[in-house]
Amino acid sequence: MRAFSKLTIGQYYPVKSLLHEADPRLKIVLLFFILTTLFVVNNFLGFIFISFFLLMTILAAKIPFSWILRGLRPIIFIVLFTLIIHFFFTAGKPIATFGPLVVTEEGFKNGTLLSVRFILLIIVTSLLTFTTSPIELTDGIESLLTPLKKIKVPAHELAMMMTIALRFIPSLLLETDRIMKAQVSRGADFESGNLFKRARNLISLLIPLFIGIFKRADELALAMESRCYRGGEGRTRLRVLTMRHGDWLIGMVTLLFLIMAIFAGRL
Repeated sequence: MRAFSKLTIGQYYPVKSLLHEADPRLKIVLLFFILTTLFVVNNFLGFIFISFFLLMTILAAKIPFSWILRGLRPIIFIVLFTLIIHFFFTAGKPIATFGPLVVTEEGFKNGTLLSVRFILLIIVTSLLTFTTSPIELTDGIESLLTPLKKIKVPAHELAMMMTIALRFIPSLLLETDRIMKAQVSRGADFESGNLFKRARNLISLLIPLFIGIFKRADELALAMESRCYRGGEGRTRLRVLTMRHGDWLIGMVTLLFLIMAIFAGRL
């Protein structure tokens, strides 16, 4: 049984740091640039630059490394599967053999690069939620989508839906873990048996989980209506988003590292 309660996806780590106090719009835009750079860079030297930058960012944001490692735990199987597929099923120059299986130089390089890229993607996106509260994230997304209001795009509603979905990921995982423990105590078995038996046993997990999701959604809707929530029209904010000197510094340092990574990736 998986320990869903130990996952950190979508959680906010409340601590005082320069990155926590940065403008959420800046962090969202920089996230887009970093993700783009990760797909542009295609060698180990470029990934070393990005990894060093992310290490400095984690230290500056005062995020425990245990949180970063817990966030990577759900993708371990995917990373290993990617490595195995590339190691043994990519044509090229052989460098090692394991019986009938042959590891090629091209497969080792491609598999390692793809796995490192995937891990860095998870770390970067996790840093956004670790350092940005749900309210700030909503305000930042809405502000960035404001120009789309001219073509009747509901920017506030879209930002609210995305933030609520992200915010409820930890709650959903905790609810899943609680239901699994309750069903196991009643004799349910989710780990043994063939594929058909496991799928049938999951019914006892999925039905109460979906009921709980709809119940939470209904309670959230009632809470928003009782507080006279009517969308983004005419709403005021306690904190007005403004770019400060520290935000510009963060932006310039990040872009400098990304440019260095892109140039290193072309060497």
